[in-house]
Amino acid sequence: MSFVRNAGRLLWRSPYVLLVLTALFWSGNFVLGRAVQGSVPPVALAFWRWTMGFVLVIGFAAPHLRRDLPTLLRHWRLVLLLSALGVATFNTLVYIGLQSTTAINALLMQSAMPLVILLCSFLLFRERTGTMQLIAVLVSLVGVLVIACRGSPLAIADTAIDIGDLWVFCAVVSYAIYSVLLRRRPAVHPLSFVAATFALGALMLLPFHVWETTAGAPMRWTTIAIVAVAYVALFPSLLAYLCFNRGVELIGANRAGQFVHLMPAFGTVLAIVFLGEDVHLYHAVGIGLIGVGIGLAIGGRR
Repeated sequence: MSFVRNAGRLLWRSPYVLLVLTALFWSGNFVLGRAVQGSVPPVALAFWRWTMGFVLVIGFAAPHLRRDLPTLLRHWRLVLLLSALGVATFNTLVYIGLQSTTAINALLMQSAMPLVILLCSFLLFRERTGTMQLIAVLVSLVGVLVIACRGSPLAIADTAIDIGDLWVFCAVVSYAIYSVLLRRRPAVHPLSFVAATFALGALMLLPFHVWETTAGAPMRWTTIAIVAVAYVALFPSLLAYLCFNRGVELIGANRAGQFVHLMPAFGTVLAIVFLGEDVHLYHAVGIGLIGVGIGLAIGGRR
């Protein structure tokens, strides 16, 4: 038991491991969101994701939440804003976008997040970007494009932009603002913050879930739906948000955002493993460039 406790403490102090896990869990979220489109309504998936995520965390968070409630109430405007941006809005827009765009398109849109975070950091807090950090972002973006165009620059023209891509890009902007504003979040226990934002996000989505249901897209609890909700509630919700919030706390939003570039790489690997897609040289080249970019971001100054 002491080994598990010590390993947990070490992990909690390791921002880069936490952020790699975040990218892995979120990549699975995009692949699954695309896989269940047409069988699980997007708002329902988002609503039940956060509702079940809250159910999973509240038992552990309750003692901390009781202690931290006065602080959360004192900062209720910021807590509401973070819940709206990072919980209610982001994933709902992603799931809506995945109804009409591909998982790879959505992952590529997600890769714009580090640049959007840099822009939001400057606009909101006048935080300037170092030359090495900008180089790191651009190197990783080249790696993403290598995967997107399958090693052929001309193929990128075949990647059409549609309304689903625009939904996902709006989601990216929402989460970028959330990431930058995390530096202002109340000084409460991580479980208190996650439980509060999950609950508020689910409550914000409830009227939209009711509307979606009455409009003719009810949630049908098939085996696929149950598995999908269980996965998104545990991995991309509870575990990923704890990891990402802690990573931002340790190294800042700008460098933490760089790890989003791992998502196309992880998405490619997941497609190869679970969907039986072929491995090509451009996969290795693109993933290698993404790794170099992240290495530069880790090694460079803020």
